[in-house]
Amino acid sequence: MTHIALIDYGAGNLHSVHNALRKAGADTVTITADADVVARADRIVLPGVGAFRACRDALVAIPGMVDAMNEAVNRRGTPFLGVCVGMQLLADAGEEFGRHDGLGWIPGTVRLIEPADAAVKVPHMGWNDVVLNGTPPLLEAGEAYFLHSYHYDVADPAHIAATTQHGGPLVAAVARDTIIGCQFHPEKSQRYGLSFLSRFLDWRP
Repeated sequence: MTHIALIDYGAGNLHSVHNALRKAGADTVTITADADVVARADRIVLPGVGAFRACRDALVAIPGMVDAMNEAVNRRGTPFLGVCVGMQLLADAGEEFGRHDGLGWIPGTVRLIEPADAAVKVPHMGWNDVVLNGTPPLLEAGEAYFLHSYHYDVADPAHIAATTQHGGPLVAAVARDTIIGCQFHPEKSQRYGLSFLSRFLDWRP
C-alpha cells in the first residue's frame, strides 16, 4: 500500500486535491502538518493557491517540515508533486509582494505574467493546452485548467516539462529527477487531471 503525504500548511485547495488523489486511485492519503509523517511517506504532494509569500511563510513556519521534505525528496528520492503555488515554491524566489526565497529545488524566479498583447487578460484563467517539452515524465498533451497571475521563469530549459500559451509561452509543468510540478490544477482538470494524478501514483522514477 502506497502512503501519500499531502502537506497541510493552510493551502486553499488542500481538500480538493485530497479528493482528486482518492478518485485517481490512491490507497492512503494523509493530510498532515507533521514533518515525521512527511519524512516516512512513499509520495509527497504540496498543494497551493494564493500568494507566493504567504504560502512560503506558512510552509516554513511548520517545525522541521522543509528539512523533512529535503531529506525525503532530494536525498532519498521520494516522488514529489507540487501543484500551482506548490510548484512555484520549487523556485529560487518569487516576486509577488516583494522578493521572497523559495525552496530552490529547480532554479528560476516566479514573476508577474506580462503578456505582449495588452488585450490578453491577467490572471490566466480557464482551460488551455498543455504542450509537452520533449518527453517529460507523467505528462500527456491535452487541456487543463489554469488559474494564476504569476508564472515560473525557469532558469534551465531542461527543467521545463510542458508549456502553455497566454500572450506568449508560460511554463505549465517542471520536472527534475523525482520532482514534478504543475501550474495547472489537476483537481479541476477533470479526466485530464485525474489521469495525470493516476500516473503520479504509479510513478517509479
